[in-house]
Amino acid sequence: MGRGKFKSKPTGRRQFSTPEDMLAGTSNRPRTFRQKEAEHEEEENEETSGEESGEESEEETSKNKGTQGIIEIENPNLVKAKNLKVRDVDVGKTTELSRREREEIEKQRAHERYMRLQEQGKTEQARKDLDRLALIRQQRAEAAKKREEEKAAKEQKKAEARK
Repeated sequence: MGRGKFKSKPTGRRQFSTPEDMLAGTSNRPRTFRQKEAEHEEEENEETSGEESGEESEEETSKNKGTQGIIEIENPNLVKAKNLKVRDVDVGKTTELSRREREEIEKQRAHERYMRLQEQGKTEQARKDLDRLALIRQQRAEAAKKREEEKAAKEQKKAEARK
């Protein structure tokens, strides 16, 4: 059916359910938040009551859809979500780091070790820096000595000129 010149907006479409649909409970209306919340609470209540029964609830929750129940497929790539209980968690267990994480930690340690050696003056770069620093200090001392001598010479000339 043609829509004409203007398209209707998706928000403008209204769906009305018939009284028969409402009685049957198969209405197309979206469920409200309260109804969803009530259903969620019912599911939680069923789960808590199911935990008391033990293994029977596990069999009920693992219902297979379609042909899954008929054909048992062992998929090596399929990772099933493993739910751990708090009492089963091992706090002392350390997880292995990935290659990138190991390399990053190793890099940080090497940098810290290098900086420690740098502060102690044991690296090649630190030695060069200290030599350069000593040379600069020596030049500055010589320049200061020369200025003092020039200043003393100027003052001596002034003193002679006054006499």
